[in-house]
Amino acid sequence: MGATEGAPIESGHSKFSRFTTCMQFTPTQQRAAAWLGIFAVCVWVLMGLGPVLMPFVVGAVLAYALSPLVGGLHRVTGGFVPRLVCVLLVECVFLLVALALLTLLIPILLKELPLLREQLPLQLQRLDAWLAPMLQHWGVQTRLDVASFKTFLMQHFDGSMDQVVTTLLSSLRMGGSMALTLIGNAVLIPVVLFYLLADWDRFVALLREWVPLRWRAPVDGFMSEADAVLGQYLRGQLSVMLALAIYYSIALRLCGLDLALPIGVFTGLAIFIPYLGFGLGLLLALLAAVLQFEPLQALGVVALVYGAGQVLESFVLTPRWVGERIGLHPLAVIFALLAFGQLLGFVGVLVALPASAVLLVALRRMKQQYMASPLYR
Repeated sequence: MGATEGAPIESGHSKFSRFTTCMQFTPTQQRAAAWLGIFAVCVWVLMGLGPVLMPFVVGAVLAYALSPLVGGLHRVTGGFVPRLVCVLLVECVFLLVALALLTLLIPILLKELPLLREQLPLQLQRLDAWLAPMLQHWGVQTRLDVASFKTFLMQHFDGSMDQVVTTLLSSLRMGGSMALTLIGNAVLIPVVLFYLLADWDRFVALLREWVPLRWRAPVDGFMSEADAVLGQYLRGQLSVMLALAIYYSIALRLCGLDLALPIGVFTGLAIFIPYLGFGLGLLLALLAAVLQFEPLQALGVVALVYGAGQVLESFVLTPRWVGERIGLHPLAVIFALLAFGQLLGFVGVLVALPASAVLLVALRRMKQQYMASPLYR
């Protein structure tokens, strides 16, 4: 039947007008939506250009860490030495130190590969002699195929280091794109680092110019707090790395390990990669100890040294030298490593903790603003 007499019939146009009127956003909501859109676009671009941005991200992180050294050297010389010369000196020293650290792995490989070929079959025979009776007691009739494993070792580790290098080069030829990427990054990162160090102050001033005038004071305060947190983190982390490198080298040497110095220094300096660095050092030490000592003695030595080192790092060095100012929970550390690693790969793992410290500063300020807002009150 028809509409009720006297009731106006609302047209479709009037319904749409009323709907759009109700859906109008306030200026604050429009600004928030715009910033969210910009943030989403930036994340999408970063995810798409991750491999391309890697040398620039690494160069920016290194430039931030090394720029105080360049400025300090320039001030100490009273401006007599040009800034470009200071940049060259600091970058050359850094590259030499990085190259020296990489060469720590060479004596480990040169000594452990032949020992691995000789000792692993014997260790497997001992393991089989100990494990087989136990399994037979539980009704499991199985044994380790030591002969097949020994044949595998003879095929892959029989020969000199020249054959290892030849195998490595052939694998690089097969994975040409990966090799070109590594070589390109090895060349591009020092170039990016040089230009960023040379013009660091100008780049910082240029970025500051883009900040709206009414936001300058809050942004400057945030950057100062973030810089203080990152500076404390970097200085404290370097102190922890140096102390742990000394500890592991001395402790492993006192236990009689032949490769104590390279493994100890590598373990201490690899601590800057949370969990992964400690795990790699532990694996190298365990492998070297098993190839040199009896299995139970090797396990005891490594467990004692690395257990004490972990206690020393977690309860003494890191709380005192890195401090509680960053305040990242262990679960937050794990999540940050996984999230940044997913977005930026290995570089993301390296910058996960410093970036998380900056995000934590931002969250603290957001919390202060939220608790002072009418919404919270």
